[in-house]
Amino acid sequence: MNTATRTATINPMTAGTLAAQLGRLGYPLIGLISVVIIWEAIAGKIPGIPTPYDTLLAAIVLFEDPFYRNGPNDVGIGWNVLASLWRVGVGFGLAALVGIPAGFVIGRYAPVRKMAAPVISLLRPVSPLAWLPLGLLLFKAAEPAAIWAIFICSIWPMIINTADGVARVPSDYLNIARVLNLSERKVLTSILVPSVLPYVLTGVRLSIGTAWLVIVAAEMLTGGTGIGFWLWDEWNNLNVQHIIIAIVIIGLVGMLLDAALLALARRFAFAEE
Repeated sequence: MNTATRTATINPMTAGTLAAQLGRLGYPLIGLISVVIIWEAIAGKIPGIPTPYDTLLAAIVLFEDPFYRNGPNDVGIGWNVLASLWRVGVGFGLAALVGIPAGFVIGRYAPVRKMAAPVISLLRPVSPLAWLPLGLLLFKAAEPAAIWAIFICSIWPMIINTADGVARVPSDYLNIARVLNLSERKVLTSILVPSVLPYVLTGVRLSIGTAWLVIVAAEMLTGGTGIGFWLWDEWNNLNVQHIIIAIVIIGLVGMLLDAALLALARRFAFAEE
C-alpha cells in the first residue's frame, strides 16, 4: 500500500518534470526543424539556393581547417571570426572606458545632464556606418576606422543606461549620505555603483549586440580580414553555401555574446540579493 502511494506521488512529479524539459527543448527544436523544412522548400523552387544538406557538407569541409593561412587576405574562417571579435572587443572596451564614467557624471549632475541631452539626442540616431568615412579621414586606415565605428555605436547605450540608472537612485539614499557627510568617492562606491550596476549591465548588453551587428557591415566596406569581409568576398565568388554558413556563424556568435553577458548580469543580481 505504501509502495503504491509512493509511486502515485512520484509519478506525477516525474511526468511534470519531463513535460517541462520537453517543453524547454522541444519547442526550440520544432522551430529549427520548421526553418530547415521551409529552407528545403525554397531551395527546390529557386535555382541557386543550396539545400540544407549541401550547405551542411560545405560547412564540414570549411571547418576541417578553420585556421589555415595562404596569405594576408586568404585565411580560414576561424581567423576571420577572431579578427571581427578583436575589433569588437577593442571598440567596445574603449566605449566602456569612456561611456560608463560619462554616464555617471551625466546622471549625477543635473547641469551636465541638461547640456548633454541635446547632443546625445542629435548624435544617437545617426547610423554608425555614417561615421565610417570620418574614421577613414581621421585614421587613414581601415582597421582603426572600423574600431571607430564600433566605438561610436557602443557608447550611446552605455551612457544613456548608466545616466538613467544614476538619476533613478532613490533620493533617500543620497540624503542619508549628506547627513553622514560621506565623500563623493564614498557615495560613488557605496551607493551609486551597487544601485546602478543593473542599468550598466543592460547598456553593456545592448552595446555588444549593436557592435556585433555593425562590425559585419563595416568590414564589408573596409575589406581586409573579418567575417563581414569574408561574407562579401564569398558573394563576389557567388558561393551561396558559404554565405549561408557565414549568416549562421554571425548569429551563433551574437547569441553566445548575449548569453555570456546575460549570465554575468544574473550573477551580479544574485550577488546583490
